[in-house]
Amino acid sequence: MAVFVIAADVISKSIVVAKMADHPPIRLLGGLLTITLTRNGGAAFSIGTSMTIVFTAIAVGVIVYILRAARNLRSIGWAVALGLLLGGATGNLIDRIFRAPAPFQGHVVDWIELPHWPVFNLADSSICCAGALVVLLALQGIRLDGTKSVPPDNPGPRATAPEARPAESSPAESRAAESRPAESRAAGDER
Repeated sequence: MAVFVIAADVISKSIVVAKMADHPPIRLLGGLLTITLTRNGGAAFSIGTSMTIVFTAIAVGVIVYILRAARNLRSIGWAVALGLLLGGATGNLIDRIFRAPAPFQGHVVDWIELPHWPVFNLADSSICCAGALVVLLALQGIRLDGTKSVPPDNPGPRATAPEARPAESSPAESRAAESRPAESRAAGDER
């Protein structure tokens, strides 16, 4: 999944940079979709444009975490979610490492514009889809290893009915029976 996202993101950005550098935005679907070339030094919605190096470090941390967590994956849903997140984070990290203005401070190429929404790219879309899937998996209680968490208020399996259980004597009853005088036990034997 991650390789597909990275490849689609890198190829689409390369095409847009090559074809749209000196081209006006292209309106498609009656203006519902516009292809336009912008460069973003910050995070989503162009927040923190002066903190590009910080976002680069965060992306590296996310990638390392996902690669470590992947060893415990046994859930298809989590594999897809983390694959989408890994692909998106890596796609934007490639821009930050290799694009202008400087290594590890590069601006991310954004090119998809929808009405009333900031310009984004395929990596951003992948990250958003991963986030939505993570929320769904968490709400269902599915863990990375594929097991399902049990809510703490769940009492667990029902206990068997008292009459269905074998009779057990308590420790106090056992001690009382052992301490009875021998003659009362003997008297019980004569009956």
